[in-house]
Amino acid sequence: MTLPLPGTGEPSLPEAPASGDMPPEEFRRRGHEVVDWMAGYLAEVGGLPVLPQATPGEVMARLPPSAPEVGEGFDEILRDFRATILPAVTHWNHPAFFAYFATTGSGPGILGEMLAAALNVNAMVWRSSPAATELEQLATAWVRQLVGLPEAFQGVINDTASSSTLYALAAAREALLPEAVEEGLGVAPRGRVYASSEAHSSVHKAVITLGLGRGGLRKVEADGAFRMDPGALARAMAEDVARGVRPLAVVATVGTTSTTSVDPVAEVAEVAAGHGAWLHVDAAYAGPAAALSELAHHFQGWERADSVVLNPHKWLFTPVDCSILYCRRPERLAMAFSLTPEYLRTREREEGGATDLMDYGVSLGRRFRALKLWFVLRWFGAEGIRARLREHLRLAALLAGWIEDEPGWELVAPVPFSTVVFRRVEEGLSPEEEGRLNLALLERVNRSGEAFLSHTALGGRVAIRLAIGNLRTGEAHVARAWELLRAAAAEREVAASLA
Repeated sequence: MTLPLPGTGEPSLPEAPASGDMPPEEFRRRGHEVVDWMAGYLAEVGGLPVLPQATPGEVMARLPPSAPEVGEGFDEILRDFRATILPAVTHWNHPAFFAYFATTGSGPGILGEMLAAALNVNAMVWRSSPAATELEQLATAWVRQLVGLPEAFQGVINDTASSSTLYALAAAREALLPEAVEEGLGVAPRGRVYASSEAHSSVHKAVITLGLGRGGLRKVEADGAFRMDPGALARAMAEDVARGVRPLAVVATVGTTSTTSVDPVAEVAEVAAGHGAWLHVDAAYAGPAAALSELAHHFQGWERADSVVLNPHKWLFTPVDCSILYCRRPERLAMAFSLTPEYLRTREREEGGATDLMDYGVSLGRRFRALKLWFVLRWFGAEGIRARLREHLRLAALLAGWIEDEPGWELVAPVPFSTVVFRRVEEGLSPEEEGRLNLALLERVNRSGEAFLSHTALGGRVAIRLAIGNLRTGEAHVARAWELLRAAAAEREVAASLA
């Protein structure tokens, strides 16, 4: 399928004077062309190969190694977009994108992003953009209410959960190792963070970045359902205390990356509280599901956390990037990051009453991310969001049922949300052979261009992941992915029987 693209006529020279921007009339005309193409793309993206068959270096080889000395026409730029960029795009908006955690660049979110780009504000201090600052406070409060977190949690928007987790653990270090913040880690007792063996790799990266070293994270064993074992956590923390190591924080996950398993947060909170450790809850993927009353049991105890991360760009239909860090003790976050050079002092800051978002993280430059989130929340509404989440849960349960009913396939983890983890099993195969088989089936499906799935390893054995979360995904897309997998397995059996 080939989508028409604006700008297919003869190249035109830039119409702006050397000292100015694209003229407003040219911008208006080109903007209408591009938006028309965007609308067609979103309507027809399901007809494109979800995963490109590009090779490393291919895009760079097809484009000039240096920027042009003389400006080029917009038609020419768009032709290169069509001919070189688009064929190498992995289409995350595709209804059969089931890899990683599926996302949606929804219509209202995209329009909000466009307006944010046009306004081009930097919400570092309140004065630099009062609307961006206060809308961020409002939009994060709306999400907090939607998912039922207590009012005490204050939200701030970052790019991704990796940044949000880093900032949360920086606040924990500030609260529990204040001497390290003032004088450096060389004068502080050794501190440690605890997380499940199934926790996201960003936790380890954050620990390393904060100067605690690779040994600053202790991975706690998980149970048979891939959830953190609170008893193992208690033993690990007690052992460290006996050796003079100070527990800083515990990271509990609601919706782990590999299996979307749910750590027993209420029990973990008890253990963390016994050592005065900061409790951070990673709900980057599953957090929006707390809006559903029937899933409330998965979130028991998260209200006791010191911080929670939730990504609207995962399962809340907001274009990448948008991650909310909620903090019960935002003053600790500010103490970890607040520095005010003279050029950023303002009357509002000195008099109080205004929030300066630069105080809650490393970045001074802050995009107006709240605008697209606000558009999404207003367009879909809480009722519309819940309905769409429930449909994704239904599709996941449907797939899980098909897998359980099909000989030669097995579920390898519970399905609490909208991600299904499973594998092909055949008698007589070693774990290594079974792993190669599942990776081969996965590659066969992905190379078809009709669907894109990912894999993980659990207990040393390969498993296939199918994550549902795109607004455009329907039952037919899930059924087709399952059909492709079954067909690939059947072809392998036929080939083996003829060998």
